[in-house]
Amino acid sequence: MRRIIVNIAFIIFAFSLQICIFPFIPFLYAAPNLLIILTFTYGFSLGVEEGMLYGIICGILMDLYFSGPFGFFTLLFLWIGFVNGKLTAYFYEEYIFLPFIVCTISEIMYNVFIYIFRFFIREKYDVLYYLKNIVIPEVIITLIFTLLLYRFLLWYNKKLRVLDSRGKISDKGF
Repeated sequence: MRRIIVNIAFIIFAFSLQICIFPFIPFLYAAPNLLIILTFTYGFSLGVEEGMLYGIICGILMDLYFSGPFGFFTLLFLWIGFVNGKLTAYFYEEYIFLPFIVCTISEIMYNVFIYIFRFFIREKYDVLYYLKNIVIPEVIITLIFTLLLYRFLLWYNKKLRVLDSRGKISDKGF
């Protein structure tokens, strides 16, 4: 339970950074998508249920912030948490290359989903412009932040899992 509360607080902090701080940093050409990093990491390392839970939370925060139909981002992040949770069978903490591939695919799918349902439907067909000016810079900066955050997220979730298991043992009187 403690892990879930700390992870939700971390998601809210990451959302605040992503929405309120990163857009105003002048040297960042694109803002990293911290919520994608958190959703894919939690799904990839903790499983389908927790990936979907944190995906729903990230999606609801994004839906509350951005205008448009409510549930747009919730569905997207839920899907990302589910797909990455299914990849838990291939999760090994020592591997770093596979999480980068998973993060890249998650980020590209996020941007394709946004392009199709926010731009393509409104007859904005300039895919190369969107790819060159939005998708590629965002994927690169998100991968850089993934390199910085991924090991930390795994480490603190492992520590919280140990603390939760100790709490369960001490509650039983052992």
